[in-house]
Amino acid sequence: MNRARHALPPDHCGELIDFDELLLGACPAGERDHLLTEARLLAQAFEPDRSPDRLERIARSLSAGEHDGEMERARARKLAAALRHLGRQGLG
Repeated sequence: MNRARHALPPDHCGELIDFDELLLGACPAGERDHLLTEARLLAQAFEPDRSPDRLERIARSLSAGEHDGEMERARARKLAAALRHLGRQGLG
């Protein structure tokens, strides 16, 4: 599951790194599965039409720390990465 690196067009040097995919890829398989399941539940509850733009807004809120005190920042960041993954993959 290495979708974190993308080659740039031939006229550019380097590569583009998707930190959300890198973060998800660094999680143990069980944790990643749990994050994706939780992200799907959030999408169903708060964004039933599963618009990638709206999933991105939810993810941005989580990443920015706009969440209740019950969720650790690291967990919120991973969940945001899972939401973005779903939005990009059309799996919301």
